[in-house]
Amino acid sequence: MEFEVKWIAWEITRRCNLGCVHCRSSSQLEATGHPDFSFSEATRVLDDISSYAKPVVVLSGGEPLLRRDVFDIARYGTDRGLRMCLATNGTLVTGDICEKIKTAGIRMVSLSLDGSTPEIHDNFRNQPGAFTGTIQAATLFKQHGIPFLINSSFTVRNRADIPNIYKLAKELGATAWYMFMIVPTGRGHDIMDELIPRDVYEEILEWHYRMEKEEDELLVRPTCAPHYYRIILQKSKEDKEKFKRRSLKFSTGGAKGCLAGQLICLIDVDGEVLPCSYFPKAAGNIRQQTFKDIWENSPLFRELRDFKSYKGSCGRCEYLNVCGGCRARAYAMTGDYLAEEPFCAYCPPPKGLGK
Repeated sequence: MEFEVKWIAWEITRRCNLGCVHCRSSSQLEATGHPDFSFSEATRVLDDISSYAKPVVVLSGGEPLLRRDVFDIARYGTDRGLRMCLATNGTLVTGDICEKIKTAGIRMVSLSLDGSTPEIHDNFRNQPGAFTGTIQAATLFKQHGIPFLINSSFTVRNRADIPNIYKLAKELGATAWYMFMIVPTGRGHDIMDELIPRDVYEEILEWHYRMEKEEDELLVRPTCAPHYYRIILQKSKEDKEKFKRRSLKFSTGGAKGCLAGQLICLIDVDGEVLPCSYFPKAAGNIRQQTFKDIWENSPLFRELRDFKSYKGSCGRCEYLNVCGGCRARAYAMTGDYLAEEPFCAYCPPPKGLGK
């Protein structure tokens, strides 16, 4: 199957103990209007998914550790042959939690780290002590032999700290570091004036290219920045050398930049199946349809997979098949998910003149 689901993020709660400035779901400690689903519904969803495919399933939120049955859900998925992972802000992690992570068969944990100092990270997370909690979680994971990766999100308020966070991720012993370029959804709408400008965006991705050429230990990847794959081809051609792409194979299975609705999706706490974590338009609801039906037959997913329908610069770009532009950002910024990537600085040649 050309578009086989490889990775599902699952929002098992919208409750969270932090109030991050960029939160895609505007999570709060009490998720009014979006209650947690029951354990029986969780097992039904896992049965549904595992009967169709065996993707990575990331238990996310909100903060998933606020659910008392999070490890029961993880264990159930593990027993059904799914590769279960956990995404946490780290502040609730203890030694006991680490033991439960291992018992549940969780394969990987992701931590959020948005600053190399308490001042920067805690400001981004709107919670004093958040930095200390995350660093402690990383230390505990290393002590308990739990592999973890670090996700870092950036706006203009913390972009100068990018190299420092990368360095800290290595020092903490992370297996990977993912640099997220903010898509303005949820509370992200409130910081539109903090989005990294298009020209600076390009500079950051070029920095990542240079850094990755020298990186031999840590798996690194820009996320929500599909035009990075265009930059790789451009820069490697300029450098007249073949660029090693461990992260390309890891992240896309050899596909392309934007994976929304093509290899990945999000199931939110209400059962809505979304193309990705930052794309607030549903392809269907898993309470009303099977996952297979949504994945294979959703008109939204079919549109996203039809590259010929992309508009503007993306539609005529010679790098379309390796990039595609961020569909979530196009939707957030223009209201049209088939529009050109708003934060891409590349101007493709007129049709017929490209390579």
